[in-house]
Amino acid sequence: MKVTTEDILHIASLSRLRIAKDEEKSYQEDLDKIISYMDILEGVDTKDVPPTTYALPMENVFREDIVKESLPRVLALSNAPEEEDGYFKVPRVLEES
Repeated sequence: MKVTTEDILHIASLSRLRIAKDEEKSYQEDLDKIISYMDILEGVDTKDVPPTTYALPMENVFREDIVKESLPRVLALSNAPEEEDGYFKVPRVLEES
């Protein structure tokens, strides 16, 4: 498929981009190369290649869930900038309406 100047201007319009007249040819050539490369990739036989979700093998990286003593509240709050009634006190995030 050959990319035309009209194609470039149409894509630019859809993308809300302004392309200078002197750049149209450059964009046309670049997009034409990309599409030509896609045509080459389309010809590759992938019939025996299994679908891939991830490029790297996935494995469970979670540690075993072991019940143990939690951090004492006083120690957890020891570095808190502010605390109130045994809880972290943070600035209000949502405004009342």
